[in-house]
Amino acid sequence: MENVLRPLTVIGGSVLLTLVIGWATDLLLRKADARHSETPLWGLLRRGRIPYQLVLCAAMLRGSYDEAQLLREHRVGIGQTLTLVLIGSAAWLVIRIAAAVVETSYSRYARMHRDPARVRRVRTQVTLIMRVVAAIVGVVAVAAMLLTFPAMRAAGASLLASAGILGIVAGVAAQSTLSNMFAGLQIAFGDMVRIGDTVVVDGEWGTVEEITLTFLTVRTWDERRITMPVSYFTSKPFENWSRGGAQMTGIVYWHLDHSAPMDAMREKLRDILRECPAWDGRACDLTVTDSTPNTMQVRALVTAKDADDIWKVRVTVREQMIRWLTDHHPYALPRVNTADSAPPPGRNGARSSTSPDGAPRRMHEPPRQSR
Repeated sequence: MENVLRPLTVIGGSVLLTLVIGWATDLLLRKADARHSETPLWGLLRRGRIPYQLVLCAAMLRGSYDEAQLLREHRVGIGQTLTLVLIGSAAWLVIRIAAAVVETSYSRYARMHRDPARVRRVRTQVTLIMRVVAAIVGVVAVAAMLLTFPAMRAAGASLLASAGILGIVAGVAAQSTLSNMFAGLQIAFGDMVRIGDTVVVDGEWGTVEEITLTFLTVRTWDERRITMPVSYFTSKPFENWSRGGAQMTGIVYWHLDHSAPMDAMREKLRDILRECPAWDGRACDLTVTDSTPNTMQVRALVTAKDADDIWKVRVTVREQMIRWLTDHHPYALPRVNTADSAPPPGRNGARSSTSPDGAPRRMHEPPRQSR
């Protein structure tokens, strides 16, 4: 009877105590979250309740397993498994706690600063910092798991002795990966491009959606995703429309007839912009920028608060101005002149010329023979 009650008491007590402590901790976090609603820290810490309970349960079972006297012939293997679970769950818990602290700091910074560019820069840095922290914690956890095996501890000396050669070989083999990782750190702390920036790369216009240590994702206007190595942004030129502020100036061109009513078009442009909610009201202008024998080039200059709004303003102005010219001033649209040229004055409207002796003659008359 003792052989049955002892394992049940030890294992059941460890699991029950883990559930009770986990429930009590979660209750305290919920109360703290309700009491301090200005900070999301306590609510974010609740995400770590599963690894927290795994740490508690693994630690209790690891410490009390010998007292259970269960499966003694597999005692070493079970103890090793519990140790591995304890290390893995502890690393998971550390990552969750670090993420909660970093996200809380970012949210507090976002509330205190109203500059979107600075907020996006900090968001990019926080994202990459969390990825670095998770990678470091993961590597340390894996190393700690490997060191729990006696064979790995014995091989540690030989691994350290060959670390120099392995480092050279790994550096040559992973040259591209390492360059992307350093480029990712340069982007994060050099403020070259940030999450949410509007960029133009390889002729594609889009918004930066994700930045990692090795690649960057751009979401285009038609919902496509372009994945590029981060080293591209440190080695090649690209357009960043969000750099130095989100406000933008847009241009709309028309090719019109020389008789187009410029003053009326300026008034119509102001009327269109007043009814366009995407226009920020900073500036508007309409001028003739070029002229050809058949048409003249008219340019409208408009402004908006960001790249999305400037696109809306441009297409609205282009469409409504063409419609207004078609309805009220159709002569201003470009056209091809197909009328006959006017003949020079002559008798009965016929073209005239001069005979060899100087006397005028009609074009339909045959020339006189000279003697």
